[in-house]
Amino acid sequence: MARLRIRHETTYAYERPVRFAAHRLLLRPRDSHAIRVADAVLTVSPPGDIRWIYDALGNSVCIFTPAGESTALSIVSDLVIERYPAPLSNIPVRDPQTATPIVYSPTDRAVLAPFVEPVTEDADGVLLKWLRGRVGNPHEPALDFLMRLNRSIRDEFAYQARDLGAAQEPHFTVQIGSGTCRDFAWLMVEALRRLGYAARFVTGYVYSPAHAEVRGAGATHAWCEVFLPDLGWVEFDPTNGLAESPDLIPVAVARTPAEAAPISGVILGDGGQATLAVHVDVRLAESIPEAA
Repeated sequence: MARLRIRHETTYAYERPVRFAAHRLLLRPRDSHAIRVADAVLTVSPPGDIRWIYDALGNSVCIFTPAGESTALSIVSDLVIERYPAPLSNIPVRDPQTATPIVYSPTDRAVLAPFVEPVTEDADGVLLKWLRGRVGNPHEPALDFLMRLNRSIRDEFAYQARDLGAAQEPHFTVQIGSGTCRDFAWLMVEALRRLGYAARFVTGYVYSPAHAEVRGAGATHAWCEVFLPDLGWVEFDPTNGLAESPDLIPVAVARTPAEAAPISGVILGDGGQATLAVHVDVRLAESIPEAA
């Protein structure tokens, strides 16, 4: 078990005072058999009304409505979590439903349907052509294929950090051969849906041990989850080529990247030019001295 401390700081600054509508915050990791939230402190400025809910996918959502007017909005999440490693087991393939093409039981299909249907367009077949070039033997175990595709995205595409903007359309990522973590995660999600896999977009944090070359550290991270018979939802991080890694700390799962934004909301009034600063720090809890 690793005990980690996470600090996620977000600051919006405006030229002129503005008022705020309700903001939706996805900052608290998902409690599970692999993660336990030991401590959580949310500090906001200006102050306002805060309430917590679970959405339809079981994500912990904070609805925050700042009060009054301000030229800045600050949201700081301080967390201590306990991470219990759950290595991906090499389970022998005894059931043909765990080989390619993937086959889900009728019960699972009813639940997984929203995550099987692709969301994006691929009018010129760019994504499909790329995907066909990576599909192997039809009898290849699904897990082997997923591991191979995960590594393929890691090796083929150039990583370029990008703090702002929505996730690129998957066909565009294939065309330009580069992207950031949310682009690679979305590429893998939409590619797998075209093969009949149930896949969902995940946002959270990634722990980067000392001297490790982990892409996406220092900011929020994104990866892909795929549902497999006998294994359930399995994590794949195509940005780093990781699978079921203890360094991945999921906060929210969603059908699309837009639904998994860490902070979303609107301002009321003309604030002029706005700036955004985001910083994420994830480290072993014992390595951070307690505040005086």
